[in-house]
Amino acid sequence: MNVRSHDSALRDGATFQAGSHAHRTSNIVADPARQEGRPAGRERLIVVEDDHVTRTMLVGYFSDNNFDVVGAGSVAECRQALRSRTDLVFLDVQLPDGNGFELAKEIQASSNAGIIFVTRRDTDVDRILGLEIAGDHYVTKPINLRDLLARTRSVLRRRSIDCKAARNHNCIAFGDWIIDLTRRELLGADGKPVALTRAEFDLLAALVGADGRPLSRDYLIEVVSNRQVEVDIRTVDALVARLRRKLVGSGTPVIATVTGVGYKLAVSERL
Repeated sequence: MNVRSHDSALRDGATFQAGSHAHRTSNIVADPARQEGRPAGRERLIVVEDDHVTRTMLVGYFSDNNFDVVGAGSVAECRQALRSRTDLVFLDVQLPDGNGFELAKEIQASSNAGIIFVTRRDTDVDRILGLEIAGDHYVTKPINLRDLLARTRSVLRRRSIDCKAARNHNCIAFGDWIIDLTRRELLGADGKPVALTRAEFDLLAALVGADGRPLSRDYLIEVVSNRQVEVDIRTVDALVARLRRKLVGSGTPVIATVTGVGYKLAVSERL
């Protein structure tokens, strides 16, 4: 797609020199391995935009405003980037290998990331469709960067508050499921309870509560042990295998093995 001039894109005083950032950001790709060492406390954003100039502009601007930003030029690169925890996605509608609306549905199903559509498609039908599907905002080009920054901070602030409120009610959504820690229930996408044993529930609750951090087998032994049952590493492995068979939904693995450590939750919490 063509991009309008920077003078138009940066109206209302939001200045940005794309050339000065092009060299610094042109090698940014959707590589989740890069994110493991990102500074604590910085929200992670993904810019899904097939136009290199626009993508570089957005990556540079939000990097300068203290966000951890990854650029993705396609649906495939976005899926790769989503393997690491993501707080918000800027999503174009027209992409070389897919449709942004369909990608938004995928993101909403597997992540709690906010979604802001940033696109040239400015019809009322597209705008309504985007907001009804998953979008927190629908922004049309040319881009007012200061306005987009304000919208981004607003979405992240609101989602943080909502997430804390959900945790206070002891209900946490992840992937296609909701775990109720008070009632000790796991609900599927259809709202029906999934039958779990006490040990299965305790192990899953520990993984969900770890916020994506891996938990060692030794720690999980303590989580699921009781006075009546002798628990060892093989017991933990068997419980994980049973949970994996029960947690079948979108096709995304729910529990991942971390070699040499133990297990972690492989899907993000969502709202």
